[in-house]
Amino acid sequence: MQYFTIQAASHREALEKMKLQYGDNARILTHRNIRLGGFLGLFSREGVEITGYISREPLRRKNLQMEEEKSKILENVKKDQTLQKLLEEIQSLKKDLNIKKHAANEDHPAIREMESLLKMNEFSDEFIKDAVTWMESKFSLDELGNRDDLHSAMLEWIGNKILIGSPIMFNENQDAKVVTIIGPTGVGKTTTIAKLAAIYGIGNSGINPRRVRIVTIDYYRIGAEQQIKKYGEIMKIPVSSAETREDLKKILALYRDTDLILIDTIGKSPKDYEKLGEMKNLLDVCSRRSETFLALSATTKASDAEDIMRHFEPFDYKSVILTKLDETSRIGNIISVLAKKRRSITYISDGQSVPQDLEDASVIRFLMNLDGFHVNREYLETRYGKRELSLKGIWS
Repeated sequence: MQYFTIQAASHREALEKMKLQYGDNARILTHRNIRLGGFLGLFSREGVEITGYISREPLRRKNLQMEEEKSKILENVKKDQTLQKLLEEIQSLKKDLNIKKHAANEDHPAIREMESLLKMNEFSDEFIKDAVTWMESKFSLDELGNRDDLHSAMLEWIGNKILIGSPIMFNENQDAKVVTIIGPTGVGKTTTIAKLAAIYGIGNSGINPRRVRIVTIDYYRIGAEQQIKKYGEIMKIPVSSAETREDLKKILALYRDTDLILIDTIGKSPKDYEKLGEMKNLLDVCSRRSETFLALSATTKASDAEDIMRHFEPFDYKSVILTKLDETSRIGNIISVLAKKRRSITYISDGQSVPQDLEDASVIRFLMNLDGFHVNREYLETRYGKRELSLKGIWS
């Protein structure tokens, strides 16, 4: 008697092979599931193996049809199980490869170098963690070996997190624009007010002179009113003082035909809630006509900057003015907090000269201020614009 063994991907395929090779007289002895193909146990697939013999008795057509129907049912059941098993194996392999890639990248010297650079520039721990996670997932081992490309990519990643606010805009034929600058003691609010007053009140090649008035409510700090009035005298810009809501209402009504009213506010600790509440109540007189900016010193450490921004949130400030940039070479602290709070920055003040030391904020200015990076300035300027363009509309 002739015997045979047939392997196939499914029971149906095995029966078809049996019929094609041995005809209608072939009979099945055994049937079992096996693994086909693969390499070292990976990517093998399920299959079947049948053994049989050649009978001298003719096979009844009815029995063959029943066998074929049975094989169809078995095949459908096995197909679902095989697909699920294959998906599980692929997912397990992918997870294992990702773990190995992460472990390899985590110890790569380029990752450690970048982490050190970010720490040197005083970025917050949270910001650095996000940056490292991004690098580990973004770059292969070969790509991490290209130092210049890695530095450029990191600078672009940082740049994309910096939001730039719009400068003071005027609505013609409407009441005066009211701009209020708030912030803690000693950040340079009064000097910033003087710079803005000079830029818009005196004008330059890019800005036509506007009718500007200054109002101070900083009656707590000794000499504050005298300082801003001195600036006003030099620039021939009127300066008024307001101690109450009624005072401020009268001044706003008096100056309604001017173009710009700049309000210098109380310099108090952000934790002095009583004084902040009094100032908020007074400034509510300005209502919707006012745009409020928060003055924040570049020398403020990240945790303190975050506290300041949180405590001044009730004032609904539009954007940030960064002051005292000339007093530090580390600005990762400010970039970290602005990115976390998703707040924009509109102006940068980097000196005491009025009005020269004030410019429109720009991403390129921040990136060029970072230490230790290999900077592809041409690429960054193509991506974010030349720094000189940020000076357009400011003193020139």
